Amino acid sequence: MEQPATQQPQPKPETKTSEPKKDRNIVYVGKKETMAYVLAVVTQFNQGSQEVHLKARGRSINKAVDISQIVKNRFVPTLTIKNVDIATEELTSEDGSVNKVSSMDILVRK
Repeated sequence: MEQPATQQPQPKPETKTSEPKKDRNIVYVGKKETMAYVLAVVTQFNQGSQEVHLKARGRSINKAVDISQIVKNRFVPTLTIKNVDIATEELTSEDGSVNKVSSMDILVRK
């Protein structure tokens, strides 16, 4: 006699939850204008974040510093700079060469 086939439990479909995303309070600074990033930081604070990371590499580092100061001096006077991390990252280009690039992470808290 054959045993009845047991049915494997089907995985439940993923549902969106209201849990915050891991990168929710990170603003990556790049080539856009400074005020676009200032708006992004202020928006994060208005949505309830208590702290925001400003991450930048290479030539964008000075822009990240400017952004933190503009937000502090014009928009959120209670802002404090909790931590500044600097590092060197190795990036591999398309031709296979490895370049070292400076990076900075500025943690600002409301």
